[in-house]
Amino acid sequence: MYTTYCIKKIKNSVFLPIREIFRTGVVDTNWLIVDKTSVFGELAIQTWRDAILHSPRQCLTTARLRQQSGVEMVEADKSVGRITDADIDRARRQIGVPKFAYNKPYNEFASPDGLRHFAFACGDDNPLYNDREYGRTTRWGDQIAFPLFLHSTGTNLTPKPDGELKKLFKGLFNGVGKYYTGVDWTFWRPIFPDQKLFVQRATSDIQIKENSSFSGGRTVTETYRDLYADAAGLPIGRREEHYMSAERGGTKKKGKYANIERQAYSAEDIAEIDKVYAAEVLRGSEPRYWEDVELGDEVTPVAKGPLTMVDIISYHMGLGLSSSGIGPLGLNYKQRMKMPGFYVPDKHGVPDVVQRVHWDHERAKELGLPSSYDYGQMRTSWLIHLITKWMGDDAWLWKFSCQSRAFNFMGDTTICSGKVVGKREEGIHRVVDLELASTNQRGQDTAPGTATIILPSRDAGPVKLPAPEIGMIQLGAKIIQGGAVRE
Repeated sequence: MYTTYCIKKIKNSVFLPIREIFRTGVVDTNWLIVDKTSVFGELAIQTWRDAILHSPRQCLTTARLRQQSGVEMVEADKSVGRITDADIDRARRQIGVPKFAYNKPYNEFASPDGLRHFAFACGDDNPLYNDREYGRTTRWGDQIAFPLFLHSTGTNLTPKPDGELKKLFKGLFNGVGKYYTGVDWTFWRPIFPDQKLFVQRATSDIQIKENSSFSGGRTVTETYRDLYADAAGLPIGRREEHYMSAERGGTKKKGKYANIERQAYSAEDIAEIDKVYAAEVLRGSEPRYWEDVELGDEVTPVAKGPLTMVDIISYHMGLGLSSSGIGPLGLNYKQRMKMPGFYVPDKHGVPDVVQRVHWDHERAKELGLPSSYDYGQMRTSWLIHLITKWMGDDAWLWKFSCQSRAFNFMGDTTICSGKVVGKREEGIHRVVDLELASTNQRGQDTAPGTATIILPSRDAGPVKLPAPEIGMIQLGAKIIQGGAVRE
């Protein structure tokens, strides 16, 4: 057995994969070995052992590393890459405690252009989300936001943590894979042009699973609640977003995607996809009355794909790059100085963000995937697009949930579909429930979902917007009150 070491002190935050150190046989104090002591280091302890085993002449001994680099060498933390009881306890203590946001929202205000750009990013040309003049002819009296617009907005008023609170929020589950698994949305009010919204984020639930079939080890599913409120503290919407942290015991098994290759299409294949696009129907200004809907009714499918780089670029045009604050050129440099662990050099030595797996085909291949892939939120928006095209301008999407069950790789085609599985009166509301699917060309439902929609009624009249729960109304008031500035 070989002892694993990592560099504890370096002169500069410049990252170089460990394999490059072995390849060149040179150690410099500007280089950092990326292993499981870094949250984003895919080149881990086993890489060091394998390199020594297979390329002993290219490796430097620990003693020579100490001598040549002049840096302190320490044995790697054995808890890295493991889900510890201590971290689980700290995660549980975070439940209900508001989290500070280090970066501003991409859309601080819901400008008409921002609303239009977001709809464009989702591939939605519904004039209700794109055209103020059209919006003024609807029951809403103006352009309104595509429901998922909340994802791109919300000013966080939570103060920056210090002392014990800062220790509480120090990074959890270091070296452990973290995966987006799904989301639950509740929408109470529309977003109108020029509104400014506020948000509070907190962990709302923790679920532990031992010996997970997904990873072969321990998993922790954290649910983060985002409550969005307007300037008066009235709740607009709520998101419950689920992320699973998994020990990497079984997540790196070779061959998992060995039989998946980027999809090739014939002209006939594209023509079949085009038929789905051509058959799409926008209900728009024609009301879909509750009385006219029957159990088993099919929702007219919408096509998404084949996925291309334009789709990824367009997504970022509407939603921004990410909440981590990354940006271009000098802005990227500044962010890299703040959070160097978020950057991993490419094969040319250029440090680049870890999320480039969504557009960098070579990087995805390095990680054992057949291609780069989409964002989970993209398929969320696609299913919401399916729903809003079907329900019409006068209806209201009240609740929406979907799960992320498989990658959607570059070149994949997704057909979003749904059917009515429930119809009922709920107080003053006339609602229907939809079962949703996101089926790719391999027959996989990569993002199943559900939705509850309030429809206008010939007997009960127009849609009445749903009321938030008392606890959410109280929290909305606290969000605004807590952000008040007093002399």
